[in-house]
Amino acid sequence: MENFKVIIVEDVSLELKGTEQIFRTEIPEATIIGTAQNESELWKLMRQELPDLVLLDLGLGGSTTVGVDLCRQLRSRYSNLKILIFTGEILNERLWVEVLAAGADGIILKTGNLLQRDDVQLVMHGRHMVFNEPILEKILARFRKSINAETQQTDALLDYDIDEYDERYLRHLALGYTKDMIASLKTMPFGAKSLEKRQADLINRLFPERERQGVNATRLVTRALQLHIIDLDHLKADE
Repeated sequence: MENFKVIIVEDVSLELKGTEQIFRTEIPEATIIGTAQNESELWKLMRQELPDLVLLDLGLGGSTTVGVDLCRQLRSRYSNLKILIFTGEILNERLWVEVLAAGADGIILKTGNLLQRDDVQLVMHGRHMVFNEPILEKILARFRKSINAETQQTDALLDYDIDEYDERYLRHLALGYTKDMIASLKTMPFGAKSLEKRQADLINRLFPERERQGVNATRLVTRALQLHIIDLDHLKADE
């Protein structure tokens, strides 16, 4: 890794000293040309000398939005600047998404293995989406959950012989559509009477015989959700 210049943005003095120590002992290629505890101090430093990397904490002055806004402004003004987030916001997943959208090259959570030379090296070599192990574990957990949900739905569609019109009918029932409203959809070539027959057929497929009596649209939709035929997180009406 070639020598590079870095500015550290951190408003907690003790954490700032720890971060500086990491650079001195683990990343000797880095020259710290300044440290800032707030937005005004950062812009003053940027006017004096441009760094190659800004290591940016998100929770400045108790506000996480300041860090995201700073990241967005830095990316807008300095397109070639490397921006690595170093944050203690270990549970705020929404904030991670926001700062990545604002142009950050990576996020290192202040937990687990902290800031590693390899992570900084990846960023300096132009890699995007650089994360340390704690955030990778969370991303992987979300990925597994998403894949499992997709697999369960695929299996359910096969197990209960659900075609595209069954899925579309159940999905729109879950969204509060009436049979007449569903019948008027361009993607649904059936009248309201045909949909009543389809609903009765779905009840026969999704419920054991002893439970079919008195099943209404609400119970049918609930059953479809329980069986993963439709996904509560992906309910969207057709145009």
